[in-house]
Amino acid sequence: MTIEQQLATELSIKPAQVVATLALLDQGATLPFIARYRKEQTGALDDTQLRQLHERLGQLRELNSRRDAILGRLREYNQLTPELERALVDADSRARLEDLYLPYRPKRRNKAQEAREAGLEPLAQAVLQNGQLPTAKLAQYLNPEAGFADTDAVAEGVRQIVLEVLSEDAELIGTLRQRLWQQGEFQVRAARGKADPESKFRDYFDYAEPVARVPSHRALAVLRGVAEGTLKAGLHLPDTLAGWPEEQMAKRQHLRPSQLDAWMQQTLQQGWQKKLRPSLETELIKRLREQADAAAIEVFARNLNDLLLAAPAGAKATMGLDPGLRTGTKVAVVDATGKLLDYTTIYPHAPQKQWDQSLHALTKLAQRHGVELIAVGNGTASRETEQLAQAVCSALPQQDLHAVLVNEAGASVYSASALAAAEFPDLDVTIRGAVSIARRLQDPLAELVKIDPQSIGVGQYQHDVDQTRLGESLDGVIEQCVNHVGVDVNTASAALLSHVAGLNRTTADNLVAWRDEHGALRNRRQLLKVPRLGPKAFEQCAGFLRIRDGEEPLDNTAVHPESYPLAQAVAATCGLQLQTLLQQPEQLKQVDPARLEAQGYGGYTVRDVLAELEKPGRDPRPEFRSVQYTAGVETLKDLQPGMALEGVVTNVTHFGAFVDIGVHQDGLVHISQLADRFVSDPHTIVSSGQIVQVRVLEVDAARKRIALTMKSNTDAAPARAAATAATDRRSSAKPAAPTPVKGSLADKLKAAGLGSGRR
Repeated sequence: MTIEQQLATELSIKPAQVVATLALLDQGATLPFIARYRKEQTGALDDTQLRQLHERLGQLRELNSRRDAILGRLREYNQLTPELERALVDADSRARLEDLYLPYRPKRRNKAQEAREAGLEPLAQAVLQNGQLPTAKLAQYLNPEAGFADTDAVAEGVRQIVLEVLSEDAELIGTLRQRLWQQGEFQVRAARGKADPESKFRDYFDYAEPVARVPSHRALAVLRGVAEGTLKAGLHLPDTLAGWPEEQMAKRQHLRPSQLDAWMQQTLQQGWQKKLRPSLETELIKRLREQADAAAIEVFARNLNDLLLAAPAGAKATMGLDPGLRTGTKVAVVDATGKLLDYTTIYPHAPQKQWDQSLHALTKLAQRHGVELIAVGNGTASRETEQLAQAVCSALPQQDLHAVLVNEAGASVYSASALAAAEFPDLDVTIRGAVSIARRLQDPLAELVKIDPQSIGVGQYQHDVDQTRLGESLDGVIEQCVNHVGVDVNTASAALLSHVAGLNRTTADNLVAWRDEHGALRNRRQLLKVPRLGPKAFEQCAGFLRIRDGEEPLDNTAVHPESYPLAQAVAATCGLQLQTLLQQPEQLKQVDPARLEAQGYGGYTVRDVLAELEKPGRDPRPEFRSVQYTAGVETLKDLQPGMALEGVVTNVTHFGAFVDIGVHQDGLVHISQLADRFVSDPHTIVSSGQIVQVRVLEVDAARKRIALTMKSNTDAAPARAAATAATDRRSSAKPAAPTPVKGSLADKLKAAGLGSGRR
């Protein structure tokens, strides 16, 4: 089966779609460009399908590369038989390849090799054929010079050869691996001296579960406990399969149980317990980790997607407040474009307690610069600072001010970065943080792309999973989000531009430099004047870059320049100038797509262009909205069972959803409490950033645990549901939950598992 055929089968798409996509990728096309502008060739594969194809393509090409390397080495040493070559060519996984190559892999000198060199191979072969040790012949193989001075040493040498033969049998390894994965138990216990009843891993001190069914969050929790030395974990077959591995080992040598003597039975037991089981255990726990990583990374990617696509508050003058106590609250005012206008530091809280002076200072700043929004960072003293911001809003009713809590995770990383230093070389890092908070409210996407997503915090266990895979996945999410929304080429930062399809950091920097020297771009064709931005890069990026109020109206839409003739044809069909059509989109009702297709335009392209002309330059992100926390409910002490509250989903996991209800500690809606019906996947009910109505089931103030429900009827066994929620919550080993966030970032800007403490 070719790579193209395998990809088509695995992804349930047509081989022609795979062939076309691979051709585009090999020509240097980017995934966002292919997804949006090459639907005719790919059969309208969407971004998710393309990313799956691209990822799997890399895996299969890596597999083929390893296969070629093994075949080459075996040919070099004249070890390749026709049967082995067929088996290697047919191998469909890395594990199968390595199983087949294992007997031929260069290895260090071992006891089996020493025994062979001492001439014990014939004895070992006799044992494998007969299932018994020929004790009468052992004395004939004594070799004191080689270390085999007595019959016990000879017998042990024979055993080492037999064990090596068994442990390098590819078919046997495959059979045992499959059974151990399908029916093996993942058994966990406390490490010696680590059974602390207060440990966060206490639920795993006596835990067992079929390995193939261990949820990702539970696997990562256990593996974290193992890494910290608190837990011990292993894989074991159930008692019902006792002796089964040894039977399979004998079967591979065509031996019946009745043929085996006690010595051979002991050898087979050693082969399983000391050779095969430990190596398979290591391999399968690695597989468990990889699967858990993949599931967790998928959740992290969803959370980051919601974070980046949070509703922007828009181009409004905004005041950013970075709350603090002893060192004061840092204040920065930016204009509608994010340009810094003013900054200061106030001390409204203890120990200075300059509340009135701080209120006066903020009021004057808000008046001077026409501030419309106040963004309050959600770190230390955030709720107290929010009260101050609300006081400013009350003092200036004519300005229609609104105060919004904003997640500040990662702001300190940005403020200390080279990027921030280049933009604000003379500004204190803490003031830079206030600027970032203000800009996040205006446009989360434009500001958050300046920060390494792994510094933002995208979920629990993010530092436990494979960092390379996590980074690649999150980078892909950023690319997808940036190109989904589109970028204003004349105002975007180099950090934002660098994620546009076809651009990189060098071309993005060059574009900003060209813009600074020559002024705003007036049309997309001017992109070709940017150094190192050639025709191929232009093809990839042009459709995602917007030019507002430029010479060409279509430059402010997602219509690609190659489709401008189609857009002009649409306008001609309506009997209007293109500019007029964009102002009167209702005229598009008279357009017959079939006629345009008859002129040679692709059906997918026609539909996309018509949709864009109907709503030119539309922002696909949701409308700005803030969550309304219940007044007077600010701490766990304010909560009571049965209380109805509004909150925002901060993290969706496999066992439920965490919800911020404004008390500095997220509550958990267990999967069993998400709906009145059975729920198998929480993502089908809620998503990060969604505003939801919940009721309090139980509050454990000592352990800072809040059990919530979204069911319409909460009278049914609330205590049992709360207990179940608490158990799974402990299983997640979830760190302290984030502090609350409002506004656009209450909708989505506080995606799953963001750190709760000061940045």
